[in-house]
Amino acid sequence: MPKNLLEKILKHAVDSHVSDIHLSAHCYPVYRIHGSLAEQPAFSLLTPEQLQQFQQYLIENKGLSAPKQMQALDIAYTAEFGERFRINVYSERGSICFAIRWLKGNFSSFEELSLPNQISQMANLNTGLVLITGSTGSGKSTTLAALISAINNHRACHILTIEDPIEFIHINIKSIVHQREIGQDVATFSGAVRDAMREDPDVILLGEMRDKETIRAALSAAETGHLVFSTLHTNDAVGVIDRIIGMFSAEEQVSIRQQLSIVLKAVITQTLVPTLDELGRVPVNEILMVNPAVSHLIREHRPEQIKSVMETGRALGNQTFDFALALRVNAKEISIDRAKALAHSEKSFLDALETLNQSSVRRK
Repeated sequence: MPKNLLEKILKHAVDSHVSDIHLSAHCYPVYRIHGSLAEQPAFSLLTPEQLQQFQQYLIENKGLSAPKQMQALDIAYTAEFGERFRINVYSERGSICFAIRWLKGNFSSFEELSLPNQISQMANLNTGLVLITGSTGSGKSTTLAALISAINNHRACHILTIEDPIEFIHINIKSIVHQREIGQDVATFSGAVRDAMREDPDVILLGEMRDKETIRAALSAAETGHLVFSTLHTNDAVGVIDRIIGMFSAEEQVSIRQQLSIVLKAVITQTLVPTLDELGRVPVNEILMVNPAVSHLIREHRPEQIKSVMETGRALGNQTFDFALALRVNAKEISIDRAKALAHSEKSFLDALETLNQSSVRRK
């Protein structure tokens, strides 16, 4: 039975505390554990026929029609043992492959996730746009889930999430939470945000801003008094602003820049870095807090000056990536060599680390 083998692979993955699973023809299952890939020879080599059977089982389980040749398939799957997964089925050299993400349903606190205090403060906002950015697998969804959970636990409001697929299931606590899934409840992100304007939300979680229609809808939602959280796949807080504006035509860019300068509250980038003992990963966060001075620089298109504000405005909650790395090294959470390799500027990182080390000495 293909279902039994798939369930065994998934259960073993959960027991091994993986983040992702890769299934390919003529290969052992491969697990990503703490950022590194490892084959699982406890299972047999997977055959093309088994992978096709997995695909057929998932299609029938979800009541879907078979995808066209070369067409990728994105679905959410709940295993018999209760855990949820996001599964992408795709073709590689004519063979079926699977990329599977374990959607860990348990919510962690900001402290358990080792997130900076500035991020928890985002849950206290009433309006505006907050962007969480980073590469795939950087923990953006987990950070967003912590924010939504914090709001749900402390505020009586209407939270609407729009996701592809739904990753964390939120139950009503103090808030009412409604979760809409692309392909099941609504066709597109932009359409769902436009619909949301008639659904009386206070908080909107938008899984991803993929196109300019979705960005335009998100900006309008934030401008009309809603608190909007969303994500982008970038690793630079200042670069996010230019990327958003660059998606629009030259004629639209001035008005979009104006709109963004009004509604943007914060940009938080996230990278997961292996810990010193290699037994886990910690987030390294670059943080741009938008105040009137930053809003002015966004309108005037002065990205280099925004970076200077981040470097000199730590008292306001700003934090460059290099300073965030230095904080983790100073706390003996990550290695200095790894931090040097990741730093945007090795000199800026080393200067920040020296400043932190001197402060530690003075406190002693």
